[in-house]
Amino acid sequence: MQTTITPGSNFPELFAKSKDNIDTPLTRVHPAASDWQMVVIYRGEHCPICATYLNELNELHDDFKNANIDVVAVSADSVSQLNSFLKEKVNDLSFEVLGELSISQMNLLNLYISEPRSPEETDHPFAEPCVLVINPDNQLHLVDKSNAPFSRPDLKKLLDGIKFIQSKDYPIRGTFKSA
Repeated sequence: MQTTITPGSNFPELFAKSKDNIDTPLTRVHPAASDWQMVVIYRGEHCPICATYLNELNELHDDFKNANIDVVAVSADSVSQLNSFLKEKVNDLSFEVLGELSISQMNLLNLYISEPRSPEETDHPFAEPCVLVINPDNQLHLVDKSNAPFSRPDLKKLLDGIKFIQSKDYPIRGTFKSA
C-alpha cells in the first residue's frame, strides 16, 4: 500500500474545510480534459511570506486560468485562523483557500511538517510550502516542496513551465526507480 504520493501517482481525493466550515474537495477527481490543477500548500496565518506569495499568485490568477489551470491554496490552520488570514493578511483572493489539512493528509502528500516555535507562532503542526501540479489525467505532474518558508517557486516561471509542459506534452519527470 502506498503511503505517500510521488510524481506520476494519481492524486488522491482529499477534503479540507472552506472558510464556511464546509468539507471541500482539494481537487476535482474528474477534471475537464483540458484542465490542470495546482494546489499551493502554505504554512498558515502566522506566515507573512505566505501572505505575500498568495497575493502574488492572485495577481497572476487570470494567467493561470487562461492556461486552464485551476488553483487552490490550503493550510493546516483552523477555520477561525483561515478566516482571520483571509480578512487581515491577503487581498480579496480570486481562488479558493482552504484550511484544516490534517497531519495524515500532509504525510500522504509527502510534505515537510514543522512544529511551532512558540504558542505565539501557531497552536498546531503545519506543512511547509509546497506546490503540486496535477495534470488532466489526475496524475501528480510537478512537485516543488520546501522545508522552510524562504524557498518557493517563482510563480511566473512556474506558469511558463506548465505552459511548456502543456504545449510539448512534456513527460512527468522524477519517476525513475532503481532495481
